Amino acid sequence: MANSTLSGVGKGATGLAKEFKDFILRGNVVDLAVGIVIGAAFSGVVQSLVKDLITPLIPAGNTGLSNFSVSSIIGGKLLVGDFINAIISFLIVALVIFFFVVKPVNALLTLAEPKPKPAEPDAPTTRDCPYCLSSIPIKATRCAFCTAEVPSVDATAETA
Repeated sequence: MANSTLSGVGKGATGLAKEFKDFILRGNVVDLAVGIVIGAAFSGVVQSLVKDLITPLIPAGNTGLSNFSVSSIIGGKLLVGDFINAIISFLIVALVIFFFVVKPVNALLTLAEPKPKPAEPDAPTTRDCPYCLSSIPIKATRCAFCTAEVPSVDATAETA
């Protein structure tokens, strides 16, 4: 006695497993995973650089910057040294990303995009009256400003 509800479960599970495998092995997911791992490692290097080399150069009393604190109004201490270390680390990471990722990508995109062709100028719709130099429609035979008769467009084209 076969249960009609459970008969397609095996096919659905293998299809789902194949879809998941295709998703995981897709290039974007693998690239993203590698980028996250390298970013985390780089972040650790930058934090160590800031904590061990840069902040000891900043005078903050007899202790390092990470132990720097400020007295608060209510009598406690605000430990701001680690916060300053985090800000310096963030700025270094942001600068590295900007100069080694964003700028090169923008330069490549600028080189890759096609140059826009200059637009052809539209045909003129007005012309100047030869008597009063007012702008009149190109097909006008009389100037609306000085009422002088002006040569038609065809006659102007023939003489030019």
